[in-house]
Amino acid sequence: MRHGMLASLLLAGMAVPAAAQLLPGGPGQLPGEAVGRLGGLAAPLGTPLGTPLFGQSGNAPAALPRASEPLGIIGVASDIAIPGGRSLVAARRDRQRELIRNSRKALFADPTGNPARTGELLALDIGEADARALTAAGFAILRDNRGADGVRVTVLQPPRGVTVSKALRRMAETLPGVAADYNHVYEPAGSNLRPMALAPAMRTEAPGGAIIGLVDGGVGAHASLRGATIEQRGFAGAVTATGHGTAIASLLVGQAPHFAGVAPEGRLLVADIYGGNPANGSAESIAAGLDWLGRKGVHVVNISLVGPANILLGRAIAALQARGVLVVAAVGNDGPAAPPMYPASYAGVLAVTGVDARGRVLAEAGRAAHVDFASPGTDMAAALLGGGYAAVRGTSFAAPLVTARLAMQPRDALAAVIAEAVPAGKLVGHGIVCGACRNDPGPLASRKSH
Repeated sequence: MRHGMLASLLLAGMAVPAAAQLLPGGPGQLPGEAVGRLGGLAAPLGTPLGTPLFGQSGNAPAALPRASEPLGIIGVASDIAIPGGRSLVAARRDRQRELIRNSRKALFADPTGNPARTGELLALDIGEADARALTAAGFAILRDNRGADGVRVTVLQPPRGVTVSKALRRMAETLPGVAADYNHVYEPAGSNLRPMALAPAMRTEAPGGAIIGLVDGGVGAHASLRGATIEQRGFAGAVTATGHGTAIASLLVGQAPHFAGVAPEGRLLVADIYGGNPANGSAESIAAGLDWLGRKGVHVVNISLVGPANILLGRAIAALQARGVLVVAAVGNDGPAAPPMYPASYAGVLAVTGVDARGRVLAEAGRAAHVDFASPGTDMAAALLGGGYAAVRGTSFAAPLVTARLAMQPRDALAAVIAEAVPAGKLVGHGIVCGACRNDPGPLASRKSH
């Protein structure tokens, strides 16, 4: 199989809220990321995956990531070979096993193979009597939090010597009917993230425009975001810039010569649920981030993350929707043979797939339980952490185009975007949105960010 010049925008996350941070960033890239820099070093077509390309800041050479890396592929070449559906599913399983193997103390595999936080179970809305019953059964309460929307989550440690899976069954026996689940981790990157220094703060008071929420990795400084209104808060420790979060932010609110995000006048609030750690990105941290975004008054939230159904995640999204907030999510890049991904598959969440320049659904796009819209997911550029731009591919990058179009509507946002969608078959839901929103990679190939 031949591969174009690929690299993945990496991310990762956790669950303990940190103080609000403004836009971080700085020079440098995440491992493997600069491979896709337009006008920079890149692997020749057909270079085997994993081939060392070049060193970064004196570190060992960066390896070219797998084509199936989660949440989007970046590279100069957009006409790349995509593995078949079964290969994508197998690659996802390999990616999950690798993550768990590299984070043995922090993660384990649930019965379906999905990564979850070791030694942690989530219980919703348990009372004092329930808590006493669980502690009497050997459970220990690690954290007990109540969100502004009334979603109370108690994080419990299993009894000594009892596995998390067995502890979940014991919890159900102790409290029949209890709403409990694993603390699942959502689509972390397959390799370690290199922390970035925080960049000077950018302006944080918007003169007007919609308030857009982003649940992702932290957003780094970039020329296209220099005039943007961005506020960030960490839910996995300190905010840490990631390529994935930076690219999506640029598609939402970026603006620079030859480059335009879809809603540059919008105010962007970023919930960093990763903190630069690939063992993070838990359901608990996502729920806390969503609660914060809801309290900050966002109109629409973009979640370009995927993973299994989780009782806490579902409740947190429902609570946000009850506030009237629209939630947009990518369907994922594990192919149509993969199981439905979440949060895109939850009722009411606007699931977005990606299409190419000819309106064809991306071969690697998932299907979710439903698909509401499609938007460009390849043949376009986005900001590259550390400077310049990258050609991006994946449903992660289609979702923010729909999110931004929703944010720009003065009223009845969903009805307005449905009306503007261009029908293109049953695989794209209501149709293709923002088909002309691609930023052509060509004029950006030699441009640098400072």
